[in-house]
Amino acid sequence: METFYLVCTYILAGVLGLCVGSFLNVLIYRLPRGMNITKPASHCPRCGYRLKWYDNIPILSYILLRGKCRGCGERISPRYMAVEAMNCLLWLACVWKFYPYGIGSAVTAALALSALTVIFFSDLETMLVPDSMIAGVALCGVAELVLEVFGLGIGISWQDRLWGALAGGGFFALFYFGFLLIRKREGLGFGDVKLMGAAGLLLGWKNIILCVILACISAVAAVCAARIFGGKKDKEIGDAAVGDSTQPETGDFSEDGSMAGKKDGSEEEAKPQGAFPFAPFLAAAAAVCLFFGNTVCEWYIGLFM
Repeated sequence: METFYLVCTYILAGVLGLCVGSFLNVLIYRLPRGMNITKPASHCPRCGYRLKWYDNIPILSYILLRGKCRGCGERISPRYMAVEAMNCLLWLACVWKFYPYGIGSAVTAALALSALTVIFFSDLETMLVPDSMIAGVALCGVAELVLEVFGLGIGISWQDRLWGALAGGGFFALFYFGFLLIRKREGLGFGDVKLMGAAGLLLGWKNIILCVILACISAVAAVCAARIFGGKKDKEIGDAAVGDSTQPETGDFSEDGSMAGKKDGSEEEAKPQGAFPFAPFLAAAAAVCLFFGNTVCEWYIGLFM
């Protein structure tokens, strides 16, 4: 009977992960552009075809439509299916990793990872980190902190979480204001500062240190790879990482039918020259540390004991 319940839990997590992943695509496009996340209904931005319910079935609809709009044949970005599949796998992984601690920890971890997914793709595409998603990560950290107080958490004490928020947000704030004071310009976005404060609350101080190290290593590796294989010195990482980002998302028209979210006719014009999206690496590193951070930290500390 216990096996049956566990299988049902995995199935439920997978289905919910797919459905939530479909909604994450809406958030990824609309939140950075200040658009309403519920109106207008999902539709093709080229021909105005309003999607039916069977056009919104996660993954399956994309495959059946062969990645094209049913109304006009316009290509749909493969990022839609990628986000849905990624969120499904992450939610299944949360059942595997955190369900033994209790359903509360599994749910908060899954929601935190969904918020990090939105942050990852939003910053990659628009160089903007939605405050609402940072708040979501922080709220998940608070929820885990409360669970830890009652002995239902994943083993990161509430003190470690508070120190993590201070360490993550504090370190990046010092770098942000120090660079601004010395160079008279931003060295990183303030969204990264807020993200690290929220991630520190979720991960604890040991894991947030590991998170920063992993993010910096992966970011340096990505920059080097882009310059070696990209053929252009100033090639942006986001151009190769998202796929066809020129295809707008569902519901991308304003009420008058004009394209929303574009300033001065070009999204690229809103991006700072030579800017680099660092939040995707922070978000990915935070997700890795959420699953494996405690194990890695315990192993590393054990080397010196």
